[in-house]
Amino acid sequence: MNYQNPILYADYSDPDVIRVGEDYYMVSSSFTYLPGVPLLHSKELVHWEIINYCVRALPFEKYDRPSHGSGTWAPSIRFHDGQFIVFIPLPDEGIMVARSADPYGEFKLNLLCKSLGWIDPCPLWDDDGRAYMVFALARSRCGVKHRLMLTEIDPDCTRLIGEPRLIFDGELMAPTTEGPKFYKRDGEYLILAPSGGVATGWQSALRASNVWGPYEYRVVMHQGNTAVNGPHQGGWVTAPDGKDWFIHFQDVHELGRITHLQPMCFNGGWPFVGSDLNGDGIGEPVEEWRLPAEGQPAYEIAQSDAFASGRPGIQWQWQANPNPRFFAPEERKGALRLACLPNGERENLLWYAPNALTQIPQHRTLLAETKVSLSPQGAVGDTAAIGVIGHAYAYLGLQRTETGWRLALYRGEVTGKTFEGAASETLAETLAWPCGTAYLRLEIFGDKTFGFSCSADGKDYAPVGGRYPLRRATWTGAKLCLWACSRDNRDSSGYGEYEAFQVSKTGDK
Repeated sequence: MNYQNPILYADYSDPDVIRVGEDYYMVSSSFTYLPGVPLLHSKELVHWEIINYCVRALPFEKYDRPSHGSGTWAPSIRFHDGQFIVFIPLPDEGIMVARSADPYGEFKLNLLCKSLGWIDPCPLWDDDGRAYMVFALARSRCGVKHRLMLTEIDPDCTRLIGEPRLIFDGELMAPTTEGPKFYKRDGEYLILAPSGGVATGWQSALRASNVWGPYEYRVVMHQGNTAVNGPHQGGWVTAPDGKDWFIHFQDVHELGRITHLQPMCFNGGWPFVGSDLNGDGIGEPVEEWRLPAEGQPAYEIAQSDAFASGRPGIQWQWQANPNPRFFAPEERKGALRLACLPNGERENLLWYAPNALTQIPQHRTLLAETKVSLSPQGAVGDTAAIGVIGHAYAYLGLQRTETGWRLALYRGEVTGKTFEGAASETLAETLAWPCGTAYLRLEIFGDKTFGFSCSADGKDYAPVGGRYPLRRATWTGAKLCLWACSRDNRDSSGYGEYEAFQVSKTGDK
């Protein structure tokens, strides 16, 4: 039986993977979306489920509000001395370490070091008991994007030992080298790292007999004659049967960095990733391959949510640190009640809203729908919406007015060269509504657009507005979202109630 690439058409960017016994675990970056660093589980590397997050909240006040482009960048995961250990870079604050003996339990955090622009760290515990960390540098913070650095750390991952040393400079042959993953095989040190940029690069490998180098360099996978651009940044894992595999991403821009699985082997001590389709001696991504193992659970990542407990499921993330005040004081099982909050610091726009509840789309085309109600009490301008977050975004919400209710469609745009960007919104369309309940739909189409529709009975839907361009957010793909707010920035005791958020895959349109 074969599997098809991509194995996940979803933005689990910068993946790293390990195997512990018969189980595989994968982590990915999540930037300003929290809880952060999702932990995924699989039995055969193809079908995955979300089981946890390595970061419940970030211990910096900055992340109590959206910090687009900051937050948790490319992590690495290892299993050492009976613990799952995840190295997590915050490019503005330093390197954090999350650890837990139970992948389903709470991960404890410690700050390994304060630093600016140190990214994509990966640890290695050597045979002599010493420990090391390889990392890259972010041009946005320190002006360099082609060097890999190595430093010794204490084996418990609480402090640096000595000063970092340069072990690879790819300015000429491998610009934008980052995301290194550190291994030891047959007595040699191996670093797998992407080069050449997210959308257009390739997978590099470095090999040395001494941990400090010198390291030899080779390209081990590239796009070649395939349609898979920038095939790189991921992790190597060996299956119980001894076969090697490589998980990596492909940048599809609007929906982020989707996940592929490649067969892998070693030739003369060098990794070979994918299949040599054009005869140039370098691996290329495969469209399909034999399933690593048959008869295993075909996990799926949750999308729809019945809100059975009155709280969002594990697939949801906030646009900032979670806060209990995001919910209405009285919860209801079978529905999600989100407080209609003002923004206490600035104009209440979706891009600036910490209480925007987001979800990663799991398909290239999809239909999302929910039943929305506004609480009997509240303030004028209270809004309960469904939308898409990106650098061009839109949301359709049921809104309280001076005389009753309306549906309001807002369009937003993010501009500027800073990572956070500056947002502006316009009221694109309004529709008078007879009551405080509406059925709202959001559809993502195959031509990279999305649109909205509404219904009074959940059966007959009418479009609201037109189709709008799908755009990525800062370092992530576009996100689905639910958002309740006081759009006019008034104090309000109101809330938006959501029932049975349902997502289904659709055909190309």
